[in-house]
Amino acid sequence: MPHLMNTYGRLPVAFTHGQGCRMFDEQGKSYLDALAGIAVNTLGHNHARLVKALSEQVSRLMHVSNVYRITQAEAVSDRLAAISRMDEVFFCNSGCEANEAAIKLARMYGHQQGIEQPAIIVMEQAFHGRTLATLSATGNRKVQAGFEPLVSGFVRVPFDDLAAIEQVAARNPNVVAVLFEPIQGEGGINLAHNNFMRGLRQICDRKNWLFMVDEIQCGLGRTGVWFAHQHAGILPDVMTLAKGLGSGMPIGACLAAGRAAGVFKPGNHGSTFGGNPLACAAALTTLDVMEADGLMARATTLGEAIRGGLRDGLSGVAGFVEVRGDGLMIGIELDRPCGELVTRALDAGLLINVTADKVVRLLPALVMSDAEGAELVAILVPLIREFLGA
Repeated sequence: MPHLMNTYGRLPVAFTHGQGCRMFDEQGKSYLDALAGIAVNTLGHNHARLVKALSEQVSRLMHVSNVYRITQAEAVSDRLAAISRMDEVFFCNSGCEANEAAIKLARMYGHQQGIEQPAIIVMEQAFHGRTLATLSATGNRKVQAGFEPLVSGFVRVPFDDLAAIEQVAARNPNVVAVLFEPIQGEGGINLAHNNFMRGLRQICDRKNWLFMVDEIQCGLGRTGVWFAHQHAGILPDVMTLAKGLGSGMPIGACLAAGRAAGVFKPGNHGSTFGGNPLACAAALTTLDVMEADGLMARATTLGEAIRGGLRDGLSGVAGFVEVRGDGLMIGIELDRPCGELVTRALDAGLLINVTADKVVRLLPALVMSDAEGAELVAILVPLIREFLGA
């Protein structure tokens, strides 16, 4: 038995290699990957340009430490600033680290405003990570259970509810920021309305709060634009990224603009591995390929086709609630817990997962072909219909 700590209920399969949106197990069985490492493998598996870039970088430098300039990190920060209109970028290694940076930044901003006990508004059903602070910001008691006492300084409100935020604004003078996901991934593919995001931006401006968006799962082209909040035509003060930024290489980022820019000074925050040359080579290549190959437009058109096929195949089936999502971030809600669909799909050669107990989640690589999108629908619809007894 392997000596891995028992923190995951792993499925009984091990993969040896992949190509595009295909993965292959130890017996040589082929699987269509509709999960992409949970929105991580933006360019799929074994992408030629990514393999070349990483191989070349490994032969030069992998790690040098942030006590020196890292030109690869500078290049990625410039690209991210250009596509996001943000001013500053801090690099780390994961989504929860990016959110930790955002939380620390908000607290320091609050102290600079003379607020001794700064508070951050967060959302029900949110997921921001598993460190103690990000776990406390997360709106899922199952994730938090057993790790009390939680970190204080968070005020929770219903998702996509401006009135609730206005109520907090009227009675809590310690609030300094709002942190939310434009699309809640772990929470069940719940979309914030554009009017909610615009209204929240206005509240933050009026109250001098930081408007902080967690784009870790929904960002980097997955919804047809670089970042999901851009659908609302707004600019955040803080944005966090990870997952798809390195197409499989661990990298996270916390971006700041406007009133959040300049809050951190040397010594306020850091990361040993953050912004290392290897991770940044992966990020730069990912951004280059996405732009060169038009992968954001691809996410829009293929996402529409997949959602349409799922709706057509499941319409009128008892137990089917709805298909929702944007681009290649798709949720299929059923009226009952459906975790067993994950193993049924695995047996059928399809990789999916279930979140929020009742939502089948699809997060395929942005390089998925039309034929593979149709194959996904052709495999998944009968599995769901059978599961629901149709």
